[in-house]
Amino acid sequence: KLHSDLDKGVGTVKYTLSGDGAGTVFTIDETTGDIHAIRSLDREEKPFYTLRAQAVDVDTKKPLEPESEFIIKVQDINDNEPKFLDGPYVASVPEMSPVGAYVLQVKATDADDPTYGNSARVVYSILQGQPYFSIDPKTGVIRTALPNMDREVKEQYQVLIQAKDMGGQLGGLAGTTTVNITLTDVNDNPPRFPKSIFHLKVPESSHVGSAIGRIRAVDPDFGKNAEIEYNIVPGDGGNLFDITTDEYTQEGVIKLKKPLDFETKKAYTFKVEASNLHLDHRFHSVGPFKDTATVKINVLDMDEPPVFSKPMYTMEVYEDTPVGTIIGAVTAQDLDAGSSSVRYFIDWKNDVDSYFTIDATEGTIATNELLDRESTAQYNFSIIASKVSNPLLTSKVNVIVNVLDVNEFPPEISVPYETSVCENAKPGQVIQIITAADKDLSPAGQRFSFKLSSEASNKPNFTVHDYRNNTAGIETRRNGYSRRQQELYFLPVVIEDSSYPVQSSTNTLTIRVCRCDSEGTIQSCNVEAIFLPVGLSTGALIAILLCIVILLVIVVLYVALRRQKKKDTLMTSKEDIRDNVIHYDDEGGGEEDTQAFDIGALRNPKVIEDNKIRRDIKPDTLRFPRHRPPAEDNTDIRDFINQRLQENDVDPSAPPYDSLATYAYEGNGSVAESLSSIDSLTTEADQDYDYLSDWGPRFKILADMFGEEESYNPDKVT
Repeated sequence: KLHSDLDKGVGTVKYTLSGDGAGTVFTIDETTGDIHAIRSLDREEKPFYTLRAQAVDVDTKKPLEPESEFIIKVQDINDNEPKFLDGPYVASVPEMSPVGAYVLQVKATDADDPTYGNSARVVYSILQGQPYFSIDPKTGVIRTALPNMDREVKEQYQVLIQAKDMGGQLGGLAGTTTVNITLTDVNDNPPRFPKSIFHLKVPESSHVGSAIGRIRAVDPDFGKNAEIEYNIVPGDGGNLFDITTDEYTQEGVIKLKKPLDFETKKAYTFKVEASNLHLDHRFHSVGPFKDTATVKINVLDMDEPPVFSKPMYTMEVYEDTPVGTIIGAVTAQDLDAGSSSVRYFIDWKNDVDSYFTIDATEGTIATNELLDRESTAQYNFSIIASKVSNPLLTSKVNVIVNVLDVNEFPPEISVPYETSVCENAKPGQVIQIITAADKDLSPAGQRFSFKLSSEASNKPNFTVHDYRNNTAGIETRRNGYSRRQQELYFLPVVIEDSSYPVQSSTNTLTIRVCRCDSEGTIQSCNVEAIFLPVGLSTGALIAILLCIVILLVIVVLYVALRRQKKKDTLMTSKEDIRDNVIHYDDEGGGEEDTQAFDIGALRNPKVIEDNKIRRDIKPDTLRFPRHRPPAEDNTDIRDFINQRLQENDVDPSAPPYDSLATYAYEGNGSVAESLSSIDSLTTEADQDYDYLSDWGPRFKILADMFGEEESYNPDKVT
């Protein structure tokens, strides 16, 4: 109830209400100020409401007092039962656990006010699941209540848990949940054989490694606790058999380690032990976790194929052995009680098998064709033996025939060698290591020997040093070699083998003379390289090439500019009739340009020139031929040139032009005189070129070229 001191009870004051739930949850009487709840309240939904109230004048609508705030609290009652929010629960505990072993803790939640009364105080109890489990009434911890609960007796338990508020008193609300508890396995049971003796029957034809029977021990445990290991106890017949565990069925699989023979032994007896792999030390007192059973195996007689005396046969035969020669024999027997005869034949698979034949009764193997070791060094084929009484029973054996070598091929150099020697080589220097190969199959200890042929042993150039390990070295015998004198040397080497009969061959090595530096590194082996300058690096060569390219570009630009200038000059000359001057800046074509003029007159003044129209210029008017007086015998070329110059000066048909001609004429005052050998009265052999050595290092190559007296002979064999 709200009331203002200014309210005289005459209806002049009006009360208003605002805030949480005003108008929806709470309402106020505007005249009396009474506050009422217009619907049910739930503390769990909203525990309190904050409202504001004010007294207002009815006429002026103005507040008579400041607004006041107050809180309405909802008082709790026990209207909510405890709930297990995480239920139902699943838990597990090992079997054979002691009393009080922890299983699980459950928790129930009550939505009522825990600070008011006992509405939210929860107590736990078990409605179903006793006497196996117990629960703490305050904490909700579930524990085992009985000792030695056995999983093999009962594995699953369902426990019903109740949570009750009001401290468990009468009138309290309660909630329940279920807990499913599983007993997990422990290894508390040893394996046991269901019977003490197992009987097995095994055919004697069973293959080694095959399974011949199964036995099983029973273990009531589960998972890895039920894994069993089987072992054969050492004793009678146990060495012929083996036993393993099938990981899926936990059965003992008995396998054959050695072949059985009914004629040798008809029965075997041995013991098998079954034990757990994973033991639990808590249960050792129960007894040994293993069991033993006896296995009796009876061998069944079977009709068996023939048996060869050896698992494989190896034979040897020399190549080129005559056809029909016996090289060996195979033997097979029928070991059954009623022994039967055996027949032999070759298992034909390819054409290689046709090189041999076999006697069907005796089993002897003979050659059917001539054998060549170089073609096929080994033959591998199979022989089949069958019983006459039962041809379907067959056995097979592998036969290897090695073809022995007969020394028929001489040894040769194994690979072609590219041998070179430096010009500055010293005597005794090894320039090449050579090896040999023989197409024959070299027997153990065979060696190759190397030597020079008889015609080359007296030459002073090279020698062969046999290292006696199937290799040899080529050594120099001279102090230096000259490429200009002889570029190639041909060295015949004789190679012999050590087989009988001895085979030998002569192999020719080609040795090339090369230019090397002081350390012996080859720089050039080509003939052209003799005339090339030495000492230029790659960078220097690139720089020279760049300079040449730049010079070519400059020359091309220069020629193009000159032609353009000539064209402009000609056009100007044609337009200007007052000065009909034509400029020629072209140089003559040289000796190869035979169309411009005949240079023969310069070489032989006796030649009488024919009157020809010049082809290097285009005259404006037709030139008339004129006769020139012939040059006298022994006239000097200078006089000839002056004569021609005077003729052109007085010729009115020839336009003035500049013509530059270069003549191969050496003046009379030259100190060096002519270097040409034309018209020389002496031969090259009569010349003395020793003075070239005095001109310095730049003329060293020229001095070497003309300084040697001995001529070059490429066909010389040394």
